[in-house]
Amino acid sequence: MAIELPPLPYERSALEPHISAETVEYHHGKHQRGYVERLNALVAGTDLAGAPLEDIVRKAQGAVFENAAQAWNHAFYWRCLRPSAGGGGGTPSGALGEAIDNAFGGFEPLRAQFDALALKLFGSGWVWLVQREDGGLALAATSNAATPLTGSDIPLLACDVWEHAYYIDYRNARAKYLEAFWNLVDWDFVASNLK
Repeated sequence: MAIELPPLPYERSALEPHISAETVEYHHGKHQRGYVERLNALVAGTDLAGAPLEDIVRKAQGAVFENAAQAWNHAFYWRCLRPSAGGGGGTPSGALGEAIDNAFGGFEPLRAQFDALALKLFGSGWVWLVQREDGGLALAATSNAATPLTGSDIPLLACDVWEHAYYIDYRNARAKYLEAFWNLVDWDFVASNLK
């Protein structure tokens, strides 16, 4: 069975005014779709055809890895977001809030460190809140298609800092995009990834 482009968990315009419907259409409908289509073409007739996307990411190399990882990273990113009107943004609570307090000293220090990492990441990539094997939380930045899925860290939250994620709305102002991003984080989804 071919890998499919997962549908968004909300309408394309639901993230406005923080992320426009035009950005979502381009980012999900064209950019992410392209990774899925290229991946399916690359694995057709190979032993990876029909494998779950996570397995392909963990086993593949080269162009197959790049397209599989980008397809997976993007699908995860969209699930990390929730419309502001539907409860996105705010601050985490419960076990996740406690884990953030323990690791970073609170939500505001986490946000400051996350933003600093995103702003200094050269070129294209991702910034992640991850859970380490010992249960503690940490931040990680990956370039291009790299993903924590290939290591021992458990991804909890992803922010896409490729320019296509924000250029339509914010041009090259990555900091403004990050401000918008925090208004949309789905803390329930993030918490559901905790082990």
